[in-house]
Amino acid sequence: MSRHRIVLFSATLAFYLAIVVAVLTTSWLVRFDWQVMFFRPYQQWPEIHAFLDYWVVLGQRGPTAVMVAAWLGWRSWRQHTLRPLLMFGASLLLLNVTVGAAKLGMGRLGPHYATTIGSNEMWLGGDIFPSGHTANAVVTWGILAYLASTPRTRRYLSAVSAVVSLSVGLTTVYLGTHWLSDVFLGWAAGLLILLALPWFEPLIARIENAIFGVRESLRARRAGIAPLPEPAALPGAPGRRPRDGAAAAARARAGARP
Repeated sequence: MSRHRIVLFSATLAFYLAIVVAVLTTSWLVRFDWQVMFFRPYQQWPEIHAFLDYWVVLGQRGPTAVMVAAWLGWRSWRQHTLRPLLMFGASLLLLNVTVGAAKLGMGRLGPHYATTIGSNEMWLGGDIFPSGHTANAVVTWGILAYLASTPRTRRYLSAVSAVVSLSVGLTTVYLGTHWLSDVFLGWAAGLLILLALPWFEPLIARIENAIFGVRESLRARRAGIAPLPEPAALPGAPGRRPRDGAAAAARARAGARP
């Protein structure tokens, strides 16, 4: 973990906590959430609604996880390493644990289910704070940049993942499924996971070595218990192995020497 990454992680964590405090205290951010909700972007620009219904799938965990896992699985096979798949699995585990705990712990209701105008809608049984679509887009597409093999590819994929993550988050606001503050927190939550991944690299390396060790052990065990072909018996010596006959012939030759 470089010093630059630690500073960026600390700043993102501070931003995350600031968003939570701003919502909990029903600050200007909550008032702005309501203003955006009453603006109803999906009614202002209805012509892009159909397209954005499909675009938001880029932040849906199931389809995106399958696509990215297929690509990383191919890379793992080509490069003879499990690191891409293991890092992706670790990032998804962190995403489910951290974002899921925050969603259930704060229980915020979304715009379509809001009960009181101007309220922060916290602890009412909802599960939209932070935005899961947004955090998932950050992590799922950002992991491709994290695992890129060259600096140029990393810069390119970082730009692509940033555009996808920003647009998916804003799409959920357009569709009215999330408050804007949900999206802010989703961006921060996903970025925190990506920034924390280097701390898990040693553990991933140990897991990979353990898996390869088990594989080699199983291969060696299968090779060791494979039955050997039964050698043919020598004429006149039923049941005697060829090596025994060869040894007897050698002894006979030795005795016949002057």
